[in-house]
Amino acid sequence: MNQPNASFGKRCLAHIAPLLFVFSLFFITTANAQQSKDPDVIGRWDLTVDKGGQSLPSWLEVQKSGTHTLIGRFCYAFGSARPISQVMEKDGKFSFSIPPQWEEGTRNMDFEFEVNGDAIKGTMVYTDGQTYNWSGVRAPLLARSKTPVWGKPIRLFNGKNTKGWHTDGRPNQWVVENGILRSKKSGANLMTDKTFTDFKLHIEFRYQQGSNSGVYLRGRYETQVIDTKSGEPEPINNQFSSIYGFLAPNKMMAKNPGEWQSYDITLVGRLVTVVANGQEVICKQIIPGITGGAIDSKEGEPGPIFIQGDHGPIDYRNIVIIPAK
Repeated sequence: MNQPNASFGKRCLAHIAPLLFVFSLFFITTANAQQSKDPDVIGRWDLTVDKGGQSLPSWLEVQKSGTHTLIGRFCYAFGSARPISQVMEKDGKFSFSIPPQWEEGTRNMDFEFEVNGDAIKGTMVYTDGQTYNWSGVRAPLLARSKTPVWGKPIRLFNGKNTKGWHTDGRPNQWVVENGILRSKKSGANLMTDKTFTDFKLHIEFRYQQGSNSGVYLRGRYETQVIDTKSGEPEPINNQFSSIYGFLAPNKMMAKNPGEWQSYDITLVGRLVTVVANGQEVICKQIIPGITGGAIDSKEGEPGPIFIQGDHGPIDYRNIVIIPAK
């Protein structure tokens, strides 16, 4: 008595199975279509803020948290990248608010903006209550299709004078003594006349207790030089050998103040490797965007090596670069 029913059940399953397969493809396709409709605002953006006649480089990242909430990070002309708890959307426009970091004042910085393809523009209400305009473009990927071929080493500092370097426009306090490039007090930043794209850089430095400097790659990404051992506490991604505010070292290799130290840095596209005092502490990590203090936000262009001289006394020597051909 059970045999006819079992045969009938098998025949039904044989007809239903293809329908189930079709329905599953429909739902998968629909889900993928929904995923592809993420708002254009998602991604990384190179910004320029027009603040009182000054063009200030900044950076914005917007990403999804879960299925619909937008969050992000923002880096202003100075300081480090800071989190955005939520990016709000209304009538095709976006907004967010962040507390001050190193800015004077106590009010939040409020942003409103809109996106059109690969372009973005908006306003910023600064901590002084003034409103400023800004605009930007989608940040380039900087992905390299080929392994770089390295050229010949170039000695950027000749040990005698600052030939091949210039300041950022402020009075020059840099001097050369006994083969050492010295900034004995806070003053101007110093940058190379030449610009570079991909390269290997060797640089040696010495700081006093509590002092602070930085080596900017292409003038846009700061490798932090700071007295982590005895200076004031900093977040791990702001400490010695970090890519400031973004990438933390996997091991702390800082020596004591007054000792000579070294970085060997390789930058290819956005991929950076940092060797601090002989130990690899960052290995082929992506630098998301510009760091505070960048010369501009034009990430797709070559840029100088620039060393920070406005955060305390610092010494440098043996600065050698090997550019990619």
